[in-house]
Amino acid sequence: MIVLDANYILRFLVKDNDKMYEIAKEAIKNNDCFIDNEVLAEVVFVLIKVYNTSKSDIKDTLVRFLSFENIILHSKPTIIKALKLFEEKNIDFVDAILCAKSKKYEIKTFDKKLNKCIKNTK
Repeated sequence: MIVLDANYILRFLVKDNDKMYEIAKEAIKNNDCFIDNEVLAEVVFVLIKVYNTSKSDIKDTLVRFLSFENIILHSKPTIIKALKLFEEKNIDFVDAILCAKSKKYEIKTFDKKLNKCIKNTK
């Protein structure tokens, strides 16, 4: 198993460097790949801030990417739910992860948008 960093995932997703894309594609295609939630959050941040990618495109792209059988996360269903909340609600991705986790855990926050998401998700 390999652990993927944000820049590896980004090269694979945005294909802005042919050589790096091919290297990333081969590694991702031929290995079980673990992704930390923090790394995924960095990918989302870079797609928004550097590539000006819409929330809808980010959700669609990452849900497709995460559906590969060899992509391993701590809780894939929670992260996919978080991507959908990220697209639908006016919250950032980390808050969307917390909102998605609120089905299983009690989330304590002073963030009004996150509390609203949690209340409307129950």
